[in-house]
Amino acid sequence: MSSKLFYNHEEDASIMMKKDKEELRNWIDNLEFITEELAYLMEIEERIANSKAIHQELIELKQENTDNLAEMRRYNNSTLSNLECDTMECDAFYLENHESKRNAYLEYIKKYRQTKTKTFSMILLKAK
Repeated sequence: MSSKLFYNHEEDASIMMKKDKEELRNWIDNLEFITEELAYLMEIEERIANSKAIHQELIELKQENTDNLAEMRRYNNSTLSNLECDTMECDAFYLENHESKRNAYLEYIKKYRQTKTKTFSMILLKAK
Protein backbone atom coordinates (compact mmCIF):
# COMPACT_ATOMS: atom_id res chain seq x y z
CA MET A 1 0.00 0.00 0.00
CA SER A 2 1.86 3.03 -1.24
CA SER A 3 -0.25 6.13 -0.86
CA LYS A 4 1.50 9.46 -0.86
CA LEU A 5 1.52 10.91 2.64
CA PHE A 6 3.02 14.32 1.86
CA TYR A 7 2.72 16.83 -0.97
CA ASN A 8 5.25 19.42 -2.15
CA HIS A 9 2.98 22.37 -1.39
CA GLU A 10 2.38 21.41 2.26
CA GLU A 11 3.86 23.38 5.11
CA ASP A 12 6.38 21.75 7.42
CA ALA A 13 3.96 21.81 10.36
CA SER A 14 1.35 19.93 8.35
CA ILE A 15 3.88 17.34 7.24
CA MET A 16 5.11 16.90 10.82
CA MET A 17 1.54 16.40 12.03
CA LYS A 18 0.81 13.78 9.36
CA LYS A 19 4.05 11.98 10.12
CA ASP A 20 3.28 11.94 13.84
CA LYS A 21 -0.27 10.70 13.26
CA GLU A 22 1.06 7.87 11.09
CA GLU A 23 3.64 7.03 13.74
CA LEU A 24 0.93 6.95 16.40
CA ARG A 25 -1.20 4.63 14.24
CA ASN A 26 1.80 2.30 14.05
CA TRP A 27 2.28 2.41 17.82
CA ILE A 28 -1.37 1.53 18.38
CA ASP A 29 -1.23 -1.30 15.83
CA ASN A 30 1.89 -2.72 17.49
CA LEU A 31 0.38 -2.52 20.97
CA GLU A 32 -2.79 -4.25 19.73
CA PHE A 33 -0.66 -7.03 18.25
CA ILE A 34 1.28 -7.35 21.52
CA THR A 35 -2.04 -7.81 23.33
CA GLU A 36 -2.75 -10.87 21.16
CA GLU A 37 0.83 -12.12 21.36
CA LEU A 38 0.91 -11.85 25.16
CA ALA A 39 -2.21 -14.00 25.43
CA TYR A 40 -0.50 -16.77 23.43
CA LEU A 41 2.79 -16.31 25.22
CA MET A 42 1.16 -16.56 28.64
CA GLU A 43 -0.67 -19.73 27.66
CA ILE A 44 2.47 -21.36 26.27
CA GLU A 45 4.52 -20.30 29.29
CA GLU A 46 1.91 -21.73 31.65
CA ARG A 47 1.79 -25.07 29.84
CA ILE A 48 5.52 -25.56 29.36
CA ALA A 49 7.72 -23.42 31.62
CA ASN A 50 5.27 -22.83 34.46
CA SER A 51 7.53 -20.26 36.12
CA LYS A 52 5.83 -18.03 38.67
CA ALA A 53 8.42 -15.28 38.15
CA ILE A 54 8.00 -15.22 34.37
CA HIS A 55 4.24 -15.50 34.68
CA GLN A 56 4.18 -12.46 36.99
CA GLU A 57 6.34 -10.48 34.54
CA LEU A 58 3.93 -11.35 31.73
CA ILE A 59 0.94 -10.27 33.81
CA GLU A 60 2.64 -6.96 34.55
CA LEU A 61 3.51 -6.49 30.86
CA LYS A 62 -0.07 -7.23 29.89
CA GLN A 63 -1.35 -4.56 32.30
CA GLU A 64 1.27 -2.07 31.14
CA ASN A 65 0.35 -2.80 27.53
CA THR A 66 -3.33 -2.20 28.30
CA ASP A 67 -2.45 1.09 29.99
CA ASN A 68 -0.17 2.17 27.12
CA LEU A 69 -2.78 1.31 24.53
CA ALA A 70 -5.44 3.30 26.37
CA GLU A 71 -3.07 6.26 26.70
CA MET A 72 -2.17 6.19 22.99
CA ARG A 73 -5.84 6.03 22.02
CA ARG A 74 -6.63 8.99 24.31
CA TYR A 75 -3.71 10.87 22.81
CA ASN A 76 -4.94 10.08 19.32
CA ASN A 77 -8.52 11.15 20.10
CA SER A 78 -7.68 14.35 21.94
CA THR A 79 -4.33 15.91 21.20
CA LEU A 80 -3.64 14.88 17.63
CA SER A 81 -7.20 15.26 16.42
CA ASN A 82 -7.70 18.80 17.67
CA LEU A 83 -4.25 20.34 17.54
CA GLU A 84 -3.85 23.51 15.53
CA CYS A 85 -0.90 25.51 16.75
CA ASP A 86 -0.51 29.23 16.08
CA THR A 87 2.43 29.88 18.38
CA MET A 88 5.91 28.58 18.99
CA GLU A 89 4.87 27.69 22.55
CA CYS A 90 2.08 25.48 21.26
CA ASP A 91 4.42 23.80 18.78
CA ALA A 92 7.00 23.23 21.53
CA PHE A 93 4.38 21.77 23.88
CA TYR A 94 3.10 19.43 21.17
CA LEU A 95 6.62 18.34 20.23
CA GLU A 96 7.63 17.66 23.83
CA ASN A 97 4.41 15.76 24.47
CA HIS A 98 4.84 13.61 21.35
CA GLU A 99 8.48 12.90 22.17
CA SER A 100 7.42 11.87 25.66
CA LYS A 101 4.89 9.42 24.19
CA ARG A 102 7.52 8.09 21.78
CA ASN A 103 10.03 7.52 24.59
CA ALA A 104 7.44 5.76 26.77
CA TYR A 105 6.45 3.53 23.83
CA LEU A 106 10.06 2.65 23.01
CA GLU A 107 10.87 1.88 26.65
CA TYR A 108 7.88 -0.44 26.85
CA ILE A 109 8.86 -2.22 23.62
CA LYS A 110 12.38 -2.74 24.95
CA LYS A 111 11.05 -4.16 28.22
CA TYR A 112 8.56 -6.37 26.34
CA ARG A 113 11.25 -7.78 24.07
CA GLN A 114 13.53 -8.60 27.01
CA THR A 115 10.77 -10.45 28.84
CA LYS A 116 9.66 -12.19 25.66
CA THR A 117 13.20 -13.41 25.01
CA LYS A 118 13.54 -14.56 28.64
CA THR A 119 10.21 -16.41 28.34
CA PHE A 120 11.19 -18.16 25.12
CA SER A 121 14.53 -19.17 26.65
CA MET A 122 12.75 -20.65 29.67
CA ILE A 123 10.29 -22.49 27.42
CA LEU A 124 13.11 -23.94 25.34
CA LEU A 125 14.95 -25.13 28.45
CA LYS A 126 11.82 -26.86 29.80
CA ALA A 127 10.90 -28.37 26.43
CA LYS A 128 14.05 -30.52 26.25
